[in-house]
Amino acid sequence: MIVAFSVTPLGVGESVGQHVAEAVRVVRESGLPNRTDAMFTSVEGEWDEVMDVVKRAVDAVAARSPRVSLVLKADIREGVADGLTSKVETIERHLTADS
Repeated sequence: MIVAFSVTPLGVGESVGQHVAEAVRVVRESGLPNRTDAMFTSVEGEWDEVMDVVKRAVDAVAARSPRVSLVLKADIREGVADGLTSKVETIERHLTADS
């Protein structure tokens, strides 16, 4: 599965980058394939391991803020590996073919 999620600390002021970095650190240290962009962090793996990483990322932010918002989207598809890369490659292939 691939999970795209965003963890936002609430009640800590306008600048939240340092808090969010703690969540991203948990994801990167997990060893699972992952990618972070301006809005979401995506992580790929089996259900239990991905959800454990999401929980630990939320816990890391919650340890530093009184409230946490979590947005999560999951693509659950058996038998697919390296979806973080292959899905983007498919879109790029279609864009190139349409040029």
